[in-house]
This record gives sequence, C-alpha cells and structure tokens, in this order.
Amino acid sequence: MSKILIIEDEAAIRRVLSKILAEESDAYTVEEAADGLEGTEMIKNDDYDLVLCDIKMPKMDGVEVLEAIKKIKPEIPFVMISGHGDLETAIQTMRLGAFDYISKPPDLNRLLNTVRNALDRKVLVVENKRLKKKVSKNYEMVGNSEPINHIKEIIEKVAPTDARVLITGPNGTGKELVAHWLHEKSERSSAPFIEVNCAAIPSELIESELFGHVKGAFTSAVKDRAGKFEAAHKGTIFLDEIGDMSLPAQAKVLRALQENMIQRVGADKDIKIDVRIVAATNKDLKKEIEEGRFREDLYHRLAVILVKVPALNDRREDIPLLVEHFTAKIAAEQGTIQKRFAPDAIKLLQEYDWTGNIRELRNVVERLIILGSKEISKNDVKLFASK
Repeated sequence: MSKILIIEDEAAIRRVLSKILAEESDAYTVEEAADGLEGTEMIKNDDYDLVLCDIKMPKMDGVEVLEAIKKIKPEIPFVMISGHGDLETAIQTMRLGAFDYISKPPDLNRLLNTVRNALDRKVLVVENKRLKKKVSKNYEMVGNSEPINHIKEIIEKVAPTDARVLITGPNGTGKELVAHWLHEKSERSSAPFIEVNCAAIPSELIESELFGHVKGAFTSAVKDRAGKFEAAHKGTIFLDEIGDMSLPAQAKVLRALQENMIQRVGADKDIKIDVRIVAATNKDLKKEIEEGRFREDLYHRLAVILVKVPALNDRREDIPLLVEHFTAKIAAEQGTIQKRFAPDAIKLLQEYDWTGNIRELRNVVERLIILGSKEISKNDVKLFASK
C-alpha cells in the first residue's frame, strides 16, 4: 500500500485529486490536509510515500512546507500543485528538492504518471538507504567500553562535516574501521572511499600514486595516469600509515590541503579537487616532527580532529562482544553452524596479552572455531590459542 497526502486549501480540488487516485488503484491510501500547517504536522506524526502539495496556501505555503519536511524526512517525494501564476515558483521548488509539479487543473494522464514515477523513486531511495545501512555494518566498531563509546560519539559529531581527522593507535586496533565509518556516515558516502597504504608504496612512487603523472614524466610513464586524489573526487581519501610518507610527498599533500589543488608528476597544470582527507598512523608524529621526519605544518593541518584508538588490552570488557561478532561473521563466511564459546573460555581470552590487538583476536577466534570442540572450552583456548 502507498500512503499519499494531499495538501490543498481548495476543498473541490482536494476531492477531485482524492477521487482520481482512489479510482486509479486500490493500493493507494489517500489522506487530506486543508493547509500547509496541518499538512506539516501530519507528515511529522506519520509516514507518507508521496505528498501532493499546493503552492499558494494560508498559514504556511507549499515552499515553506517543502523546506521544512526536507530537513526531517528528505526521502518523501513532493509533487507541487501550481496555479497559472505559480509556474516560476514551481520550477524553484524543483531546485529545493521537489520531485515534479503539476498545473491546475490537473491533466489526468500527467498526474497519474507523475504519481507512479514519484512512488517508484521513493521505493528506490528507501532500498538504497537499506543497502547502505547493510554495507555500513561491515565497518561498525564493536564494543561498549568507555574508549569505544567515546570514539563513536566523536564520529557521530564529526562525520557530517568535512573536518580532517587524524586517527592514531597501535597496529591491528581498527583504525581503518574508524575511517570507513566516518565516510559511511558522511554526506560523501555515495562517492568513492579511496584507501592508500603509504607504508606499502615505495617512496619514489608515492607521489605518482597519490597525484598521478603525465606521459614521459619518468621512464615507465608510458601514458597519462590519474592519481588517488583525483579518484577520490567528491569522496574521501584515507591515507593510512601517513607517518611513513616521504617529505617531498608530504609537501605536496600539504599544498593539496591548503589550496584544494594537485599537480600530476611532470605536469605544470593544476587540477582542482574536492576531497575529504582522513589519515592514520601507528607512529608518534610529534616525535617524528622532532626528528625531522614529519612536517609540523602538515600535522596541524591533518589533526583538526584527533581520534585515538585504544589497544585491545585497554578495552578487555569488549572481548565477549568481539568474540561473538567474529564467531557470527566467520560462520557466515564459511557457511557453517555458529559455535558457542563457554564463559570460562571467554574469561581466559580476556586475560591474554593481546599484543596484536583486534587482528590477533580474530585470528585466534577463527583458529578455535576450526580446531576446537562444538562448544569452545577453556581447554580449547589453552590448547589452540597459545602463541
């Protein structure tokens, strides 16, 4: 069933529209509001699949209704109803997010086609949101400890902005999860998330990898090639292990941050970019600055928001949740029945020294699932979790 709201101050037009829609399909449930204020309250208190909204109304006009609802329920398609003198305003509402507009008196075929298309669009928007939510669960941080809840709070506040974020913490703690989550919860989530491991790229190639190159820039440059910054346009670039980046590359990254411009290796033409930068490192960058291996000006540009990811040994209370999460995930990946960990097995895992952090815990859980009993016991942990 599709729920449609008609907001129109002329009772005769409301009746005509309701009759047309009711006769068109039994799947349409139609409700009416006599002015913009009433319609806005109805939308706030209920869910609608489509709103047909007049432009000129008392108390609150159609433009005001559209602007108010788009802030709280942006997924609802609006079809504006325009009188002869409202055509220019109707076009303006399209810029504000209206799906379409129909003129008075409404042409039957145009009205029904517009309604069908708008309802189809709503289905697609809702499905897309559902899929994005499903995808984002892959990057959700598991845990209820104080340090993790603090990180979650920071992400909720920072993700909708374009503020640069520097993530610090030991290897294997999940710094890349924080970066992914920042992207997934941002306005850039529909654009690319480009990950660059600065430690894995030779220093002589890092500039080409990040900024691209033109043909002939160096021996193996046989054609023009875009870099990671261009690939991340309108999205997010994640510079992992940025503490391992060479000083020349750092200078170019600094320029990209200052001017929103990059230059391909061997080129003299600037390319404008719109990219959010999230960086991560397991190094003490302040120490690296003191020893001349990292630029202080770049550090201050990157560390607008600083997120410190704790070692697993500092959040042992999260281990039961992490074990449950990994157990379910591994069972789904391998298509096997999910095994259970006995309480004494969990307790023993909480007592271990996790030098490899989350990554090591996941490996141990997978080993126990493969080699352990149907219910993982304390003895299984002693036998198969030893290092």
